[in-house]
Amino acid sequence: MPYQAKVTVMFRKSILDPQGAAVERALKAHSEGIDISSVRVGKVIELMVDGPGPDIVEEKVKVLADRILANPVMEEYTVQVESLS
Repeated sequence: MPYQAKVTVMFRKSILDPQGAAVERALKAHSEGIDISSVRVGKVIELMVDGPGPDIVEEKVKVLADRILANPVMEEYTVQVESLS
């Protein structure tokens, strides 16, 4: 069965995010009247996969994320799996 898995990778809150800080400064300079208090920048990786069920696909993608897609020392990640059928 086909699934789409989304892996969202972000720096841990304890890790300095210089790109997020730069984006925050730029947004505050052009804030259009809203109060921006914090910005963090991450990445989203989308995978199209076939598997026997969403739970198994999620566990397998978490293994890939832990080994390849994220640096577990500096980053944390979440996995979302959605059926495409």
